Amino acid sequence: MTIVVKMGMLGLVSSPSIPTTNNLCSPVQPFRRNFKNFKQGEKQVTGCFEIQNNLSSHELSRNGRRQAICQIAALFSAIPCTVSAARAAETELQEDYELYKDETDKFSLLVPRDWIKGEGKTDGQRAVTAFYPESGIVSNVNVIITGLSADYTKMESFGTVDAFAETLVNSLDRSWKRPPGQAAKLLNAKSKNGLYYIEYSLQKPGESKIHLLSAIGMAMNGWYNRLYTVTGQYLEDDAGKYGSKIEKSISSFRLV
Repeated sequence: MTIVVKMGMLGLVSSPSIPTTNNLCSPVQPFRRNFKNFKQGEKQVTGCFEIQNNLSSHELSRNGRRQAICQIAALFSAIPCTVSAARAAETELQEDYELYKDETDKFSLLVPRDWIKGEGKTDGQRAVTAFYPESGIVSNVNVIITGLSADYTKMESFGTVDAFAETLVNSLDRSWKRPPGQAAKLLNAKSKNGLYYIEYSLQKPGESKIHLLSAIGMAMNGWYNRLYTVTGQYLEDDAGKYGSKIEKSISSFRLV
C-alpha cells in the first residue's frame, strides 16, 4: 500500500530546530515540527514526524552538540512489554501481532496484525513507514531513517540518554510562557543494547494529552551511519485501547 505524505496543519507538536550546513558550518535554524497526514482514499491518519537535514561534518562544540540533540529525532521511551513463557509469546505473536522486517533498511518490529501499513516520504524526502489502526487518527507507529555525518558513530555521540531526553523535552516545553503554551513532560529515559528509549507527553492548552514513546538507534548502511527513529503515539484518553500495543511495538524494535 502506498500513501502520500503531505504537510498537516494540526500543529499539536512544535519541534526542535534542524541543522543547516554550508562550508562555514552555519548555525542551526529554527524549524517547526508539524503533523503529516497519511491519506489512503477517504482514510486520513495523522503521524508525528521530525524533518531533519544531515548534520554538519564539522566537529560540534558542546553547545552545538546540545543543539544537535534537539534536532536529531522525535524521541520517547518505550516500556518493555515481555511475556515470560515462550509458548505464550509465540501464541500472542501468531494471534495478535505480526513481525514486520524490512530487508532493505535492515530493521524489524512487531505490529498489531489488524493495523494498516503505509509508506511515503516527508517533505524533506525522508522515507516513512507507518502502521495505524482503522480508527483513531492520532494513534500510530512510524519509522523514519535519517543520514548522519561522520562525527556521529554511536548514540553516545549525542551525550547520555538522560541529557539527550532532557534537552529534547525542554526544547518542546512552552508551559512557562505567558500565556502558557504547550507543556512537555519527560516520563522515562534509558539506554539498552545500543538504543535510546525515551517516553514523554505533550499537551497544548485546551487539547488532549498525547503520549509518545520512541526507540532511537544508529546503524551503518555500508557508506554512512543512519539514525533510526521509531515512534509510537496515542491520546491519553485512548491508553486502554492502544497503549499496550504501541509499547509492545516500540520495545520490539531491532536493527538487523
